[in-house]
Amino acid sequence: MAKRQRGGARPGQRAPLQRGSQPAAKPAATPATPPKPSGSLSDDELARAAELEAAIVAEERAATASVSRGRDRRRADTAPVSRTRAAGGLTAVAEDEYLYVKRDLRRIAVVFTGIFSVLIASWLLIVVFAVVKV
Repeated sequence: MAKRQRGGARPGQRAPLQRGSQPAAKPAATPATPPKPSGSLSDDELARAAELEAAIVAEERAATASVSRGRDRRRADTAPVSRTRAAGGLTAVAEDEYLYVKRDLRRIAVVFTGIFSVLIASWLLIVVFAVVKV
């Protein structure tokens, strides 16, 4: 199976330099105020976009704060754990996933115990006490 390339560079490495055979051309002199293209946004649209971006950033900060509050609350309940890297968003998501996994494993153990106890009870009734004739 072929590996996918990620834009020419691996994580933690710089992208390869693009070198041409001809020297770079000098840029032409630009006018003091560039002409506005016909498809550009008006000032009202730009203000609205900035407003929306500020709202999105505020929501992201609130979400990050709530995740960190929950993480701090859980850490207060348990012994402190030393970490080599600073906790990021991925770590918080992984901690939440571990809670789900822990809950699911408990449910699996309960179901296994129930099925196993039914099996033992059936064996006792059929083989040991001979209540049911086979």
